[in-house]
Amino acid sequence: MSPLLEAEQAVLGAVLLDPGQLRQLDWLAPEHFHRPVHRALFAAVRKLHANGHAALAADTSVPLSWVTDTVAEAGRHVRGLTASHAHSLISACPRPGHAPVYGRMVLEGAIHRSVTAHAIRLHQAARADALQGDVEGSLRCADMLREVLSDLARRWGTEPRPVDPGTPPAPTPSAAPPSGWATGAEEEQVLLGVLAERPKGMEEVVGWLRPADFADPARGEVYRCLGALHHRGEPIDRITLLWEAQRRGLLADGTLSRDQLAAICDGVGPGSAEWLGEQVMRSSVTRTAAASARAIRALAENEALAPGRLINHALHALSPLDEVRTRWQAANGRPAPNPPAALPSGPPSAQVHAALARSASRPISPPSAPSGSAASSAAVRPPSRGHG
Repeated sequence: MSPLLEAEQAVLGAVLLDPGQLRQLDWLAPEHFHRPVHRALFAAVRKLHANGHAALAADTSVPLSWVTDTVAEAGRHVRGLTASHAHSLISACPRPGHAPVYGRMVLEGAIHRSVTAHAIRLHQAARADALQGDVEGSLRCADMLREVLSDLARRWGTEPRPVDPGTPPAPTPSAAPPSGWATGAEEEQVLLGVLAERPKGMEEVVGWLRPADFADPARGEVYRCLGALHHRGEPIDRITLLWEAQRRGLLADGTLSRDQLAAICDGVGPGSAEWLGEQVMRSSVTRTAAASARAIRALAENEALAPGRLINHALHALSPLDEVRTRWQAANGRPAPNPPAALPSGPPSAQVHAALARSASRPISPPSAPSGSAASSAAVRPPSRGHG
């Protein structure tokens, strides 16, 4: 039996033995339990507690009706539940007074499961958008995942903020997409040809399109060369582009070849740089969403990762998608959505009051004051308080 299952049994056994423990578990919800029967039982005790069951008024032993009524209420939602199962939960609880600790174990398991499920959903939405030429599903799932992370942070008692895990648990967004992924390679090739043939098109895309938005790193480097020539105000054609690639060492290290550059410059056809750039950006959004989803899922499947760190690392894994999303909105002439409101956080009010007291203006000693006046001036200074 897994430790998580034992924790679920223990917290249920604790509230069946001592209904008063529910007052310390208001942050725990039925959906945080993994097993359906456990979810039904916890929902039942919460309902009976809210309705003022007679067991709550017991001064000594808890009446048997508390257990039988709980089983009857839970049995309306799951099948096969008997009183013997409830008594087995009671026997599985070592200490009813440890219910809050058992509850945090249950919540920790729920956090990992919930983050994993939403990461899978985000990846599926990104895959569907890539095949359909859309991004809205990916962005909706990303927003939902962010809201879930904020809610889980509130329940866990931590401040949701992006924190770099140090070593990426999954490939970066610029990594090659999985096999069968719609990459938009044709649009990338045509866009580079249009920009090489009609350099004025750079003005239409340079503000929001980046080399990392190209699925093929080699084509991304060609775009970087075009951007460098445009930035310096130098002419752009097949020769200058080849020269810039050579100066950057792209020919020497095998990133590009003369034939690849010739195919880009000579294979140009009609096309709008802005429209083609938007297609490349759309592919970049879905690809980045999928990479963020893979990174978050890898984090969530690490059972050794504490919930607070998991939440903050997952928020950091969404940061590349936020950056690409902002540029996607700019490419379409739409303002980026307002960032989600931060959860209320900050030091306790007593610490705020102490900080304001220390910040208050102090009387200035007159120039003629004796040297010993420093001590008297310090006497009126509000005492410092530690930030425990």
